[in-house]
This record gives sequence, C-alpha cells and structure tokens, in this order.
Amino acid sequence: MAGLKDVAARAGVSVRTVSNVVNDFPLVAPETRRRVQKALEELSYRPNAAARRLRGGRSGLIGLVIPEIDSPYFGELASLLVQEAQEHSWTLLVDQTDGDPDRERRLLEGMPGQMIDGLIMSPWGLSPADLRRRADAVPLVLLGEQDAAGLIDHVSVDSVAASAEATRHLIDLGRRRIAAIGVQPHLANGTARQRVTGYRQALRDAGAPHDPALEVAVDALHRADGARAMRWLLDEGHAPDAIVCFSDQLALGAMRVALERGLTVPGDLAVCGFDDIEDGRYATPSLTTVAPDKAEIAKRAVACLADRLLKPPVPGTNRLDRTAASPAVPEPADPGTGEPATPDPAGTAEPAEPADPAVAPTRPPARRIVTAHRLVIRESTAGRSAGSVLSG
Repeated sequence: MAGLKDVAARAGVSVRTVSNVVNDFPLVAPETRRRVQKALEELSYRPNAAARRLRGGRSGLIGLVIPEIDSPYFGELASLLVQEAQEHSWTLLVDQTDGDPDRERRLLEGMPGQMIDGLIMSPWGLSPADLRRRADAVPLVLLGEQDAAGLIDHVSVDSVAASAEATRHLIDLGRRRIAAIGVQPHLANGTARQRVTGYRQALRDAGAPHDPALEVAVDALHRADGARAMRWLLDEGHAPDAIVCFSDQLALGAMRVALERGLTVPGDLAVCGFDDIEDGRYATPSLTTVAPDKAEIAKRAVACLADRLLKPPVPGTNRLDRTAASPAVPEPADPGTGEPATPDPAGTAEPAEPADPAVAPTRPPARRIVTAHRLVIRESTAGRSAGSVLSG
C-alpha cells in the first residue's frame, strides 16, 4: 500500500505538501495540488482513517455492553444503536456480561485492548455505588432501569407505569387471579423490581386481590424460565386466569405450557409480555405486549454521547470529580396528560448557569431521559379479533 513518501516521490514534492493536500489545507499552489492529486490517484493512496482519528484524540469506536447478545430485545436494540452510531461515522463494539457483576465492573472501566470514545451500557449486576466508584472518564450512557443516582446520562422507559398499564388491561378484562412472572431478587438492576411495583400498584388501585404466591421468581428472562414458572403455578395449585410476564420470552414459554396443559389462550388464561419482540407477533395466538420505543432509546443514547463528545466544554469551568456529579434532571410532566414531557430529540438542552464557577462541571449535569412505551393488544388477551394499540 502506498504511503505519503511514495506519493511525494511520484509528485516531486515534500511529504508535508502531500499531507497538506490530503488534509485539504488551502495554502497549496493549484499546479502543485494537481500533481499531488494525480499521484494519489495513480498510486491508489487511501488515508489511514484510524491514525487520523488517533492524532485527533479519538478512535471512532463506541462500546456497547449488554447482558445477552442472543436476547431478541437486546439484539434489536443493538441493531438500532449501530444505525444511530453510523450517523456519526462511529463503529460499535459489542460485548456481553451475562449479568455478572464482576465482568460488568471490568467493562465499566473500558473494553480491554480497545481505545473507545464512549460507552453505552445496560447493567444487571451493578449498584449506584459501583457507578460512583468508576474511574474512567470516557462518557457513559446507561440503559435500562438501574438507578443511575444522577451520576450518568440515563435513557430508560417508565417500567412502573408500563407494568401497571399492562396489569390494568388484564383487570379490565375481568381477570382477578393475575400472576406476575419475572421477579429477580438475585439481581441488583431495577427492572424486575419496578415491574413488580407497577403490577402491585395496579392491583391495589383496582381493589383486586394480591396473592404473594402469584409472584413467581425466575433465574433469567428466557422461554425456559417462563415455562418452569407456569408449570410451578399449575402444579402447586396456584392456577391464574391471567399472567403479566416481565419479558416476551417468559410469556412465550408460559403460554406454551398453558397450551400443553389444555388451557385456552385467552379463554382460560390471558397472557401479556414485555418488549414487543418479533417472535411475539408471529406466535399463535399473537402476544399482547408492552412495546418500549427501542428506536427512540437508541437515538437518545447516541445523542447523549454525541453531546458529551462533540460539544466544547463550558469556558472558565473545572471538571467536578465523578463522585460529586450533579443530580439528574427530572423530566417535567406534561400538564395535559400527566406523562413525562417529550425530551428534546437532539439532547441539546442547555444547562443552567452554574452558581459557583470555581467548582462548576465542564459538561451539563447528568440527565435522565424517559422514553415512550405503548401497550400493543393482540390475540393472547383479546382473542382473534384483536389488533388494537393503546398508547402509553
């Protein structure tokens, strides 16, 4: 492969002149520029993009750390993040943790052997204390329902509201023995905790009975775990007339067992999932589900990184220590709907003026961005005539 020296020799100029032409500097004589460009074409010279980024202090690489690469939800989300990253000419490097806290802590400090410009992470095993102790200064965006404690930009859905809406839907159908499959007391992340909170809240608000035996713990959010949970409910005499599952995979596994045991769906058992994965749309019957706005999650996560990486620091300010990061900025409620207001789509809201310039951060305070969800009603709760969509 030809280098700058080869091009310089072919054009009869210095290496610096070739560099000036390659980088489109204006102070090059037209005839000299023409000779250099001809030599570049003849030698099929291609600039080393990686080296140019490194000279500018950037690698063009963004890390994505997720619990499970083979999870349909995370697979769809990763694909959307790749598309968003491409808008900035960034390359996404993906690693998985299986929810292991030690591996998550290691990856929180950066991806081994890679110089990354930013990190997007969905942790299952980390606590706010782990995030507070983070030493790496690479911009980080958190996904999921883990409590970021105002330390880090955080993009999520309101899992309490979403789970409550799904449970209310089942209550409105006249169901009274509603099980919740997906409790995960062994994990530090807030996903299962928030979804069970929403489930209980909906039962309480409707005056429906709450039976602790109908809250079933699982090791993971896979189809096999949903199947085991459903067998346990039926075998132990806790048969429900509806279930809200904390993932679509759990719901598909539970629905399979129900059908094997001779139950009809939704006649004997109404089933609702969470995530709106493609499998649920093609199941028989098709699956009612809570659909997070995955495209918006990806868009906002990458926008947060771009905001941190591409915006210049606020003049005359000093960086705060990460342990003293500013609190998250809450999303204001829309007075017309009571829902969180739609966030600024570009993530460019300007921070308030710092009170004390001597200790103000160079970047805006960490933000929590709550994206939309919707309840998609399909055959597993509404029968063969289903297909309506309720916004949430």
